[in-house]
Amino acid sequence: MARQGKRDTYHRETRVIHGEFDSPHWDYRNHIVPPISASSAYRLESATRGARGFLTFANPEFNRKETHPIYIYDRLDEPSRGMLEDNLAIAEEGECCVCFSTGMAAISAALGVLCKAGDRILAHHTLYGCTYSLLTNWMDRFGVKTRFVDFKDLDAVQGALDRNAMVFYFETPTNPTLELIDIGAIRRIADRVNARRGKRRRIFVVVDNTFATPFCQRPLALGADIVVQSLTKNIGGFGTDMGGAVIGPRLLEPDLLLFRKDFGAVLSPRAAWPALVYGLPTLAVRSRRQMETAMAVARFLAAHPAVREVIYPGLPAHPQFDLARRQMQDPDGAFAPGIMLTFVLKGDLAEARDKGAAMMDHIAANALSITLAVSLGQIRTLVEHPSSMTHATVPPEAQLEAGIDPGMIRMSIGLEAAQDIIADLTAALAHIEG
Repeated sequence: MARQGKRDTYHRETRVIHGEFDSPHWDYRNHIVPPISASSAYRLESATRGARGFLTFANPEFNRKETHPIYIYDRLDEPSRGMLEDNLAIAEEGECCVCFSTGMAAISAALGVLCKAGDRILAHHTLYGCTYSLLTNWMDRFGVKTRFVDFKDLDAVQGALDRNAMVFYFETPTNPTLELIDIGAIRRIADRVNARRGKRRRIFVVVDNTFATPFCQRPLALGADIVVQSLTKNIGGFGTDMGGAVIGPRLLEPDLLLFRKDFGAVLSPRAAWPALVYGLPTLAVRSRRQMETAMAVARFLAAHPAVREVIYPGLPAHPQFDLARRQMQDPDGAFAPGIMLTFVLKGDLAEARDKGAAMMDHIAANALSITLAVSLGQIRTLVEHPSSMTHATVPPEAQLEAGIDPGMIRMSIGLEAAQDIIADLTAALAHIEG
């Protein structure tokens, strides 16, 4: 660079700001641990390069994966987040990934690029509370209506279709009831609809894969068009940073990038880096240990006299156990029922709810291996009450219709020793039975 030869003519304060301009000590290609990019804006070598950067951003004529992006501004694109997106696309077996600041931002973006005023979303009747709020409060304001259907009833799904339906949206397993939706069966319904529609009116299958993660299930390979998920949960793994991702066909990448740019829900490099360096690389080893413990805890609770019901896809008593074995598999094809379980204590609705609250209070005051907290997928075992916490935005009557028992307790299994979790549960259950 020409300016390097005259750097001594600049004031020391100016040189402290800019340094040597180009450092010979850095080669971005040769890292083992990826560095964090911490620049909101990037130096442009010429006005022409700047103009080309804006021309190529979110331009469907340019393949973002094959053409090196011209970095201009963090809200458009930056390298740390880009590396995470490449790795998530590989994990989910998708063509592209676009990351967002939270899981809800990712869900909002996916639905935002697929729907416009007058369109309809068909959604399974059991959803995460904030997703339910997004659909009923905000998408409705934008003229996008949602019809809730039991996606386990394929005839009901077929009967709910109309010319305005543009999205099938569901979680599998569902939060918090751990129901399973047959992704392939929904795909076949979508294919029959799309065969009668033009390309611009095709219906998309969108699956929230947060509970399963790409280690336990890859919905795109099973027939989904788009996967959405929270990076805050299992993929992040340590409960330190928030994030979300949309993975799907390259066809939608330009719109997703533009949506992220214009709505501003961008994943920061500092939040992308832990998921890239610690979270995703350890997902498999964490999941294997956590699933082993989840099975032990589920069996313990299923045999306990104070427990009315345990729901865990790994138990043969799960009403969709056969579907779980077909659909929830790790990359080697082994059964991978996940790390989430729910249970309900004995008694009528009010009694089960009150006992559950007393049990969780005892855990909060006395247990080391179990933490009373919302969220999930961390290395720590977390317990919460969906009806009054994560799904509080869902009206009580809608909760009951969705199968959310007022006494239901949700557990996310961590890396603690199984015997310690079981001992803390034993003490809490003895307290409420005492």
